[in-house]
Amino acid sequence: MHDRPRVPILSLTRIVQSTGRGLDLAELLLVPTYGDLSHGYPCRPANDQRIQALLHTAARLSPAVPVHLIPPPRAYPDQYPGAFGPVETLPPVACVGRFSSTPLTPANDLVTHRSGLTVIWFQPTPRIPDPYDADPTLRDIDWPTLARDYALGDLPYGP
Repeated sequence: MHDRPRVPILSLTRIVQSTGRGLDLAELLLVPTYGDLSHGYPCRPANDQRIQALLHTAARLSPAVPVHLIPPPRAYPDQYPGAFGPVETLPPVACVGRFSSTPLTPANDLVTHRSGLTVIWFQPTPRIPDPYDADPTLRDIDWPTLARDYALGDLPYGP
């Protein structure tokens, strides 16, 4: 047998939080951070606009669950500033992932209810989070505070 975490059939991967709670990655959207930056340069106003667009996209994709942004690291390369201020870069890949787990409310049925949260984060490569080596910011999400229970019928697509 292979030594790997149990992953439900409909999950892309499973991340086990530091608290022991398993989070199933049910849906993942990977986009280049600057894929649509045809002219101009990466700066704080452009990056803030990009993040707002991702928040809007995430809210549309998963209306039944809340959206949480993990603040991205911002780098300031040694380049001349432009008209909108200094050059500021974000990691090259923006990720929008819908995670689900067991219900937060013990009274909710484990078969018909889940808890969910859509998370936006940035990473250096276009890869699915590794169950054994997931980014600490994903493993340490305050699930009980940020996620919300939902009935499986509330989503137009799988768990």
